[in-house]
Amino acid sequence: MPAHRYPIREIARQAGVSEATVDRVLNDRGGVRESTVRQVRQAITDLDRQRTQVRLGGRTFMIDIVMHTPERFSSAVRAALEAELPSLHPAVVRSRFHFRERGPVGDLVEVLDRIAARGGCQGVILKAPDVPEVVAAIDRLTAAGIPVVTLVTDLPTSGRLAYVGINNRAAGATAAYLVGQWLGDRPGSVLTTLSSGFFRGEEEREMGFRAAMRADYPEHPLVEVTETNGLDAVMRDRVLEALERDPGIRAVYSIGGGNVATVEAFEEMKRECSVFIAHDLDHDNTRLLREGRLSVVLHHDLRQDMRRACQIVMQAHRALPGGIHSWSSAIQVVTPYNMDVRAPGALGGLPFT
Repeated sequence: MPAHRYPIREIARQAGVSEATVDRVLNDRGGVRESTVRQVRQAITDLDRQRTQVRLGGRTFMIDIVMHTPERFSSAVRAALEAELPSLHPAVVRSRFHFRERGPVGDLVEVLDRIAARGGCQGVILKAPDVPEVVAAIDRLTAAGIPVVTLVTDLPTSGRLAYVGINNRAAGATAAYLVGQWLGDRPGSVLTTLSSGFFRGEEEREMGFRAAMRADYPEHPLVEVTETNGLDAVMRDRVLEALERDPGIRAVYSIGGGNVATVEAFEEMKRECSVFIAHDLDHDNTRLLREGRLSVVLHHDLRQDMRRACQIVMQAHRALPGGIHSWSSAIQVVTPYNMDVRAPGALGGLPFT
């Protein structure tokens, strides 16, 4: 292991393992699973990334970020949170990240239950599917005195403390307005792509989009692709299948990502995409927008979302005043002409110059 500057106790807390385990890893004594070794190394890396936020006089909050999402979005969340850490002074926020792109719900529940069992956590920021097993795990966290803030996609029937993110129904309706205006009277179907119908945020976007299209633009049929986990490899195959089935598809509303694969599928089939609406200025979408392969990106200030989620956790522990309530982010319509070129990837910052 490379040299480090942190006490074993601090590394153990960051990694969520025992001090004895950390000691064995640091001194190469063996007898530790490789996954645990990686966990300890990642903890030291996270401490390095967050060290500029440390201030001796501040109260410390350990927050676990648990997300079922493609890597491109989890990376944006990590960057947005770490960029906001200095703004939370005089409090000191430490964060542990639990990210997974795919896998059974049981794995996610196991992570949440492990957080509840080991203690030392002041809050959880969560992006997860809205299924009974996850709802029950949130209720167990709440019973253990650990507040949960849902991010981007809500679980309103759970004991979560608040939701932070955009109004997803309004976002879907906004996408429908843009698609309808762009297509005009030209015939054509619209492809909607989702990562999973179990994410309430995606479901609400789809509902808002479908309702607005049916009301205002009924001449454009909708074709749905779902259960892709937002992963490019899966999305490409599903989009190719949809294009083969429906030669009239001329537009895309991407609700759950995988846009590089969608663009490639249209190119492989030599099909025109007259309008392509996507969500979030992650690295992929920023590049595609600059290249003119996306028409518009519906974005929200992820840095502001992460800051507000942390503040809600602090309010739950009475470290900040004010009432606790859900937070609705503004929907920003981003084109290549109002995107901040000084911030490649636009990971959570305001895209407007």
